[in-house]
Amino acid sequence: MPIIEIKDVSKLYGFGDATTVALDEVSLSVEKGEFIAVMGASGSGKTTLMNIIGLLDRPSHGDYSLSGKNASRLHSKRRAKARRDHIGFVFQSYNLLPRLSVIENVALPLAYRGMTQTRRLKAASTILETVGLSDREYYKPHQLSGGQLQRASIARALVNNPTILIADEPTGNLDSSATRVVMELLADVHALGNTVLMVTHNPALTRYATRIIYMRDGAIVYDEATAIGEIPDRVRRAMSQSFKQTAPREEDLANVSALMNAIPSKRPPARRTSKTKRSKTKKRSKRS
Repeated sequence: MPIIEIKDVSKLYGFGDATTVALDEVSLSVEKGEFIAVMGASGSGKTTLMNIIGLLDRPSHGDYSLSGKNASRLHSKRRAKARRDHIGFVFQSYNLLPRLSVIENVALPLAYRGMTQTRRLKAASTILETVGLSDREYYKPHQLSGGQLQRASIARALVNNPTILIADEPTGNLDSSATRVVMELLADVHALGNTVLMVTHNPALTRYATRIIYMRDGAIVYDEATAIGEIPDRVRRAMSQSFKQTAPREEDLANVSALMNAIPSKRPPARRTSKTKRSKTKKRSKRS
């Protein structure tokens, strides 16, 4: 049985003529233990899809099953409990509380389970040792580097022993060295049997995944399995097109842009109407 099952899920924002379709009848099935890289240009629906899977948002239409149970219509308290017990989140901006120490930040999710402070701090200390931050337990977030902050964020996501880890651009603010450390840590989490869903703009990170999903205009346009350690040919071609970029963030965006252009759309191109043609002809005649 799939751990995640989404059928014809749509997400709409706004009303009437101002309606925006963030997700357009998306269907997705995820088996336990997969490592999925979700790619697509900005505004393609990646984060909206992750928010629905992570029970941070509700679909406007469609069904979502989590571990065989209907999760799309859960009441707020049950949604919060399911989110707490099954899902861990890693964000690009870390989202650590600045006034708390690292160990207090990591222990915070356990407070919602009613665990005593002593047990919370002990569990947090154990997971911090796992991510290599045992010597930074009582530092404040502003005293850590970007890579250390992200490792602390991963520790906080893992302290509840979730079965699903959702990472939204986990290396977006990191340099290449810190990126490797964080990705190897996510690979270790996956190797323990956890399901990992990672949103990324960087095609090079797909080598850690077992499956790659490409999104465009709120829909999944391509879905393919891949072997860990390998980068699919279409991804390699996209990466080769952006070697002239110098800034890392610009390179990532150029990579994903080239990649999405290389993927054929499932929807046929809209036909130009005769009215449109006439209006363009008039505009050209005016310019002349």
